[in-house]
Amino acid sequence: MPLYETVFIARQDISGPQVDALADQLAAIVAEQGGEVKKRESWGLRNLAFRIKKNRKGHYVLFNLDAPPAAIAEMERNMRLNEDVLRYLTIRVEALDEGPSVVLQSRGRGEDRDRDRDRDRDRDRDRDRDRPRDRGYREAEAATTTAEGVEP
Repeated sequence: MPLYETVFIARQDISGPQVDALADQLAAIVAEQGGEVKKRESWGLRNLAFRIKKNRKGHYVLFNLDAPPAAIAEMERNMRLNEDVLRYLTIRVEALDEGPSVVLQSRGRGEDRDRDRDRDRDRDRDRDRDRPRDRGYREAEAATTTAEGVEP
C-alpha cells in the first residue's frame, strides 16, 4: 500500500484531550478502510504564520499512514466536514521516518536556547550593574556650568 504523511491543524479553542479524540476518530476511519497509522505525533499548540478562520494558534498533529487511496480520501473528506480542523495536508512519500519528526527534535533545542538566553540576560544585567549610571540632561548641564565657575 502507498505511504502518506498527514498533518492537520485543529482550532485553538479545543482542549488537548479533544484533539486526541479527533485524532483517534481520524485514525479509526483509516483503520476501517483497511489502512494503518504507523506513527502519530502531537506537536501541541503552536503559533500560525497568519490567521486562519480568525485563529492565531492551532493544535498540530502528524500521522504517518500506510493506507489505500480510498482511506486517505475518506479521512480528508471527514476533515473537510469537521469544524475543528482548520487545515490539513497529505503527501505521498516513498518511505516513512521511524524517529521523531524535525519539529519534535527542534523542540528540545529550543529549551536549550531559552536556557542560554536567560544566562546571557543575567550576565548582561550583572555587567550593567557595575557600569556608572548616565545622568539626566539637567544634571549634566548643572555639573558642567558649576565646573566652569558659572552658577546655575
